[in-house]
Amino acid sequence: MTVYVVAQLKFSDRAAYDRYQARFMEIFVRYSGTLLAADESPQVVEGASDREKVVLMSFPDESAFRAWAQSPEYLEISEDRHMGADTVTLLVKGLGHRS
Repeated sequence: MTVYVVAQLKFSDRAAYDRYQARFMEIFVRYSGTLLAADESPQVVEGASDREKVVLMSFPDESAFRAWAQSPEYLEISEDRHMGADTVTLLVKGLGHRS
């Protein structure tokens, strides 16, 4: 079942985040992920948010997501993401076809 990853970021060290972002796609594409949106100007429609960027990704299933998120290559670059942004990340299960 398709899973979606929603990441909401507030930048704390833009240079560190930019290092992460520069290497992100080269690793991401190896793990069957699809980048659906990356918006540094998300509009708050309801409620309040202090987040400056929202990223939406999809993976064929949770195991594909975990393979990417726990890969040595991603863990290496994610150090810059942790230094560069306070991130809230949500894993959301897609609606599967049910009989």
